[in-house]
Amino acid sequence: MKLFHCQVCKQALFFENSQCLGCGSQVAFLPDVFTLAAIEPATDASTWQLRPRPGRKSGPRRYRLCRNGEEHGICNFCVPAHDPNPLCVACRLTRVLPDLSQEGNLERWHAIEVAKRRLFYTLAQLGLIATNPPPGHVEKLAFEFLQDQPGQQVLTGHDDGLITINIAEADDAERTRRRSELHEPYRTLLGHFRHESGHYYWDVLIRDGNRVEAYREIFGDESVDYGESLRRHYESGGSPAGWHESHVSAYATSHPWEDWAETWAHYLHMVDLLETAAAYNTRVSVDAPDGEEVEDVIDPFEVAGVDFDDLVQQWVPLTLLVNSLNRSLGQNDAYPFALSAGALAKLRYIHDVISELRLNGMRVAPAPAPTSDVSAPAAQPV
Repeated sequence: MKLFHCQVCKQALFFENSQCLGCGSQVAFLPDVFTLAAIEPATDASTWQLRPRPGRKSGPRRYRLCRNGEEHGICNFCVPAHDPNPLCVACRLTRVLPDLSQEGNLERWHAIEVAKRRLFYTLAQLGLIATNPPPGHVEKLAFEFLQDQPGQQVLTGHDDGLITINIAEADDAERTRRRSELHEPYRTLLGHFRHESGHYYWDVLIRDGNRVEAYREIFGDESVDYGESLRRHYESGGSPAGWHESHVSAYATSHPWEDWAETWAHYLHMVDLLETAAAYNTRVSVDAPDGEEVEDVIDPFEVAGVDFDDLVQQWVPLTLLVNSLNRSLGQNDAYPFALSAGALAKLRYIHDVISELRLNGMRVAPAPAPTSDVSAPAAQPV
């Protein structure tokens, strides 16, 4: 994640900020220009504009605040004034909400949307989702945030572009309980989003991208029975011997689809953490042919065609740094994984697929626009 700065007073801004703590300006994320900036009401009083730097005039761009930000304080994204949708490009991906009249659900929804917007940011940096869609464009990727009902448990998962998240995952205590029961070293809201998005992008990049044969050479045959594979995985205890040798997690051994999704999530972890470290001008010691060298951390989104080996060379000491910082504060390791050569080969494959798209200037094709409506439907509570 980038470190942003207020254009008025140069104060550091974080992705979730809605106000500059330096000068008090209202700030918002502008997806069309992909930056966080100070804004002020425009002269027409119905839109917003960028606050000019001292001594300069405001630019011509005009925006509206996302409706979820205005009505619920949930979102800090803006909508270009010409876009008829009341929701920003991230919020319009959410199709179903939990009942907000129930105590605690507004806070759970807020936490979930924070994680979803961070997923959106990384996908946009990789060229996998539209940040300034044309009129009528509707992403196939969509989300439902649901809660358990009597006799009906909501399972977090993916189905043909639709990602369902059980809002209980937004409760720290409940998520910790589930992590413990399932013997998982890591379980976060953002991790769920990254994992489930991997299933969607398997469809888009592998199945629809004519890469199935190459994928099978790395991950295995995904045509084996999925349900039966998961049943065997859980009945066997979920941690087969030797899983570290070729998988990023024990769950990745359950089925080649889950292997891809777990590896995809780890790749998003990698590029996001590297970008964050680069934003803070972090330097790390790396192994080099002539001994140890100190290098500036690479921003993977700014270097076209960055070599995967260079990312890994910096990723390893960076995770050691992050874990050491956590331990200094009495916290568990933030990244409790050690990646084997087999797991790294799978990460390299994902890197190569995405790099091919980026180097060729390609983006994931948008879904066709509906003929009867120019905007995506607003989220509905259930």
